[in-house]
Amino acid sequence: MSDKAKSTSVKVGIYIFLILMAVIYIVPLLWVFIVSFKTNAEIFSAPFSLPKSFYLDNFTFAWTAGRLGKATLNSFIVCGITLILNLLIGSMAAFAIGRLRFKLAKPCLTFFLLGMMIPVHCVLIPLFTRFAKIGLSNSLLGLIIPYLTFSLPITVYIMTGFFESMPNELIESACIDGATIYDIFFKVALPLSRTGLFVTGLMTFVGNWNELLMAMVFISDEAKKTLPVSLSKFVGPYNTNYSQMFAAIIIAILPTIVVYCTFSNQIVDGLTAGAVKG
Repeated sequence: MSDKAKSTSVKVGIYIFLILMAVIYIVPLLWVFIVSFKTNAEIFSAPFSLPKSFYLDNFTFAWTAGRLGKATLNSFIVCGITLILNLLIGSMAAFAIGRLRFKLAKPCLTFFLLGMMIPVHCVLIPLFTRFAKIGLSNSLLGLIIPYLTFSLPITVYIMTGFFESMPNELIESACIDGATIYDIFFKVALPLSRTGLFVTGLMTFVGNWNELLMAMVFISDEAKKTLPVSLSKFVGPYNTNYSQMFAAIIIAILPTIVVYCTFSNQIVDGLTAGAVKG
């Protein structure tokens, strides 16, 4: 077999694999979307058929009776504040580790990376007892702090690779022009590493948006529960309204889908650049 034929067969195999993976991921999502417009009777009688009529009351019930509106707002507040603080603190720490030459740079990076090895389950009880003593339990701030803590390691790791790969000439030119360390960071380093910010920001937002365990443990007030916790109310021990549950799932995943579709090009560029630069 010639090299050209081998190359063509490899490309065909790759395309077949990618199409198969796309079908595996997209088909369940489409099925959930279709089922969300059905009644329970239609779901049990014909689960894979199109709905006879688009039953929009499922979304109305999920939004009002399920209190998804308040839960969505809480999730946006928690994830938004965590996202901003994570990108700011993480990028500043990564810039210090990657560009400022000091002896503890590598140990500091190792310290942050150790945070990626700590499972959330190991710190639930200590965090709960500590937050209860200082009055942070059952508050959105009590979610923002651990979310930020567990989001920082991966942000510092990825952003350090971006900052280390920057040409020294840019930093030296800024220093010659009289720029301070803050000018170099905000006006030179951050604009050049925006693809890394897109990737780490998306990972932070999606990960915290879908987080359930800490939100269930730390929040007991109905008015302060986040979206994943509110979704769990649609599943009961003796009865489950599947049509309303699927409608609630669509509402919950819609923001992440919009974010992915809006910033898809930046995400791919960031992942590619990070792979090369790291």
